[in-house]
Amino acid sequence: QVQLVESGGGLVQPGGSLRLSCAASGIIFRRYGMGWYRQAPGEQRELVATITSSSSTNYADSVKGRFTISRDNAKNTVYLQMNSLKPEDTAVYYCNVQALGYWGQGTQVTVSS
Repeated sequence: QVQLVESGGGLVQPGGSLRLSCAASGIIFRRYGMGWYRQAPGEQRELVATITSSSSTNYADSVKGRFTISRDNAKNTVYLQMNSLKPEDTAVYYCNVQALGYWGQGTQVTVSS
């Protein structure tokens, strides 16, 4: 049974930082690319960042230079370091196993003063 558990969301002021974590179980984690997506109220879910099994990364233009995706295969965990947060980054953030289509339950990120 595949499980993805996101954590690390919360309320942060504009310009602040958060680090999201997604712990995976039920898969051979190192074999799979992983992704972070987000969905704001009334909007479609959108890609934030992806990381391949060999740790090549890709970012949405809106987060380039501010967010960093990384993975720790020993801990079966993918991370999203978010810096210089903006109110428009407010959304529920989800992690995803790219080739299998599994999703976590999401973690809320709210950027507000």
